[in-house]
Amino acid sequence: MTDPANLTTSPTLLGRLARSPADQAAWGEFVARYAPQIDGWCRRWGLQEADAQDVTQNILLELSRQMGGFRYDPSGSFRGWLKTVAYRSWCKFLEARRRPGAGSGDSAVAALLETVEAGDDLLQRVEEESNRELLEQAMARVRLRVQPRTWEAFRLLALEERSGNEVAARLGMKVGAVFVAKSNVRKMIEEEIARLDRHP
Repeated sequence: MTDPANLTTSPTLLGRLARSPADQAAWGEFVARYAPQIDGWCRRWGLQEADAQDVTQNILLELSRQMGGFRYDPSGSFRGWLKTVAYRSWCKFLEARRRPGAGSGDSAVAALLETVEAGDDLLQRVEEESNRELLEQAMARVRLRVQPRTWEAFRLLALEERSGNEVAARLGMKVGAVFVAKSNVRKMIEEEIARLDRHP
């Protein structure tokens, strides 16, 4: 099971690497925190284990060159930026496979290449997927912190788009209380997303 601490961005760690790119302890922590995330993305994008590991190593090497000049912006998304770097490396890997003499003959790789060629909007989808992951993590955490009926009111109103009257009748609540529950849960989710994305 993934340690929740490893799902969050650590400004302190990024600052250490920016100040001292040769800090081996910081790099070890960085690799332990982000390599599994990068490897997971590569596998979800269709790479086999060995290829995913190769691309992950290439990405970490590229990051080691970039982190010296990197400045963390708390208003942005480090994970989103990291996923963009990973996606570009994934594309380069597939492009290299397409060069004469480098083809694998694998129909899955051919399909991935066609996806890269056909989808100029794939990078946007990568960003959206990263945001969706954050949302899912935040929702899972908030769900554990609220009463089941409060969560159900939020779920029915916000996710299933049921009417306030229908939700109130189903849960035995007043209509006003249903909308208050939705508002409170939504605020908690937004706060949790900010915490997951920006704070260690």
